[in-house]
Amino acid sequence: MILSTTEFVPDRQIDKILGIARGSTVRSRNAARDLVAQLKNIIGGEIEEYTKLQAYAREQALERLIADANKLNADAVLGIRFTTSVIAQGTSEILAYGTAVKLKQ
Repeated sequence: MILSTTEFVPDRQIDKILGIARGSTVRSRNAARDLVAQLKNIIGGEIEEYTKLQAYAREQALERLIADANKLNADAVLGIRFTTSVIAQGTSEILAYGTAVKLKQ
């Protein structure tokens, strides 16, 4: 599966647009991480616990996007974007989406 943030694949032509492929996950913080994060917030610097949580969520959303594209029998997903939104206090959704396409052989 070719994944790209661009609208094309170099040296390949799009044969057919299959539709939007998407994958998402909703994650929440936990009390132990919040305590460490609050302490780090006082002294400043990166809050690594949240960075790791967001990185894991992005990877899971991307894996789900690939699974969705496979269901469409896609060769590639182009124009991939990520977005995040707050669902409730302490929880957020990560959404990965793009255009699933068949490429000319």
